[in-house]
Amino acid sequence: MKYILQFLTLLFVCFTPLLSNDYQERREISLQKDEQKKILVKYANYTKEFKFRWTLYTNEGLVVLRSYNKRVAQNILYLNNTNQSFKVYLKAKGAHSYETPYLLVKFKEFDIQKDSATFELFLSDRESQINLQDLKNN
Repeated sequence: MKYILQFLTLLFVCFTPLLSNDYQERREISLQKDEQKKILVKYANYTKEFKFRWTLYTNEGLVVLRSYNKRVAQNILYLNNTNQSFKVYLKAKGAHSYETPYLLVKFKEFDIQKDSATFELFLSDRESQINLQDLKNN
């Protein structure tokens, strides 16, 4: 019995880091239609702006417009589908870096009465190089 308990403890200690959460930061954001969210992304000597908003909710699909580093894109996100989220790579992949830091934006829920959408933002940055700062909307 003693050896079984030691073995189980060893398994727990070895595999817990593998099962841990990759995300260094998690935020929940609620936006009204056409309300823009701006986030300043800082790393090394670079400062870039990530912004997104939603414009239309129809047929259970949410149309999201986004921009990062002068690259504009549009996504249609669904709550109960594989298209629940989109990923934004925050910097170019370096030669010494295995995983590029990224933001994952996930559509969490839509409130029809309030006409607002709720998103979750996850920052994956294993080397802790990225700093996120919320910006005020003008």
